[in-house]
Amino acid sequence: MNKEVSFFKMSGSGNDFIVIDNREKLLSHKDAPDFARSLCRRKVSIGADGLILIEASSTAHFKWRFFNSDGSEAAMCGNGGRCAARFAYFKNIAPGEMFFETKAGIVKAKVTGNKVKLLMTAPKDLKDNIVLLLNNAEFKMDFIDTGVPHVVIFNEDIEKVEVTKLGRQIRFNPLFAPAGTNVNFVTVENKAELNIRTYERGVEDETLACGTGSVAAAIIAARKGLVDPPVKVKVRSGEMLEIYFKDNPNKEDFDFGEVFLEGGAFVIYEGLLWSESLNNGGKNV
Repeated sequence: MNKEVSFFKMSGSGNDFIVIDNREKLLSHKDAPDFARSLCRRKVSIGADGLILIEASSTAHFKWRFFNSDGSEAAMCGNGGRCAARFAYFKNIAPGEMFFETKAGIVKAKVTGNKVKLLMTAPKDLKDNIVLLLNNAEFKMDFIDTGVPHVVIFNEDIEKVEVTKLGRQIRFNPLFAPAGTNVNFVTVENKAELNIRTYERGVEDETLACGTGSVAAAIIAARKGLVDPPVKVKVRSGEMLEIYFKDNPNKEDFDFGEVFLEGGAFVIYEGLLWSESLNNGGKNV
């Protein structure tokens, strides 16, 4: 990269993202993973949980490419998706009600002020009542793909959970190879509210929020009869995400209709990226 590039730093429920308008193909697909790794380094570059590239689409208002901080590309990210939608709206790339293309499918979004409601891709690949032996103890969990893969484990007190240690063990367990999985530890507060902590693959640590993980937790909890929609999910940042879906009294019939995720998407700052921010202590791009 030999010239300054405009970017926005945005936050969705505590997940922070670097958002760049790449419709003019300033950045090649080949260079994107290294670019993401360099930019997302904290203290020596901008620092973020992920990089979002907004690109042209022939089937929707725009297309996005999403990269985790380790450079791996993910199909979907609920909190990042809300930030992408708000960015596209205030940059006049898309109207307030929009469609955008992801590797998980076409996503619908509605922007109202600094809140964004996403119609998520349909949950799939449910596997329930999985038992893993970790650290000489049995852990019961469920698995579902809400755009990206997620494990959900219910705990009476998630404050006592070693999220990073256990999350990493489960994320790299051969059962979930080769893609790995995100891992969510969930406490049921009441019939309408969950509390969640999430270990995210790609970041390889606990994050302050995960939209697709919150959706996974809400769907699994509803299927077990632990909550009724709509479900509020309190993420680590303290924000409440809201998950909307159809109430299904027949829990064995995995049909909850359209699933929506709603929460804030905030602009932190706008800046110009200099090439030396990529080269400072890291690989040249």
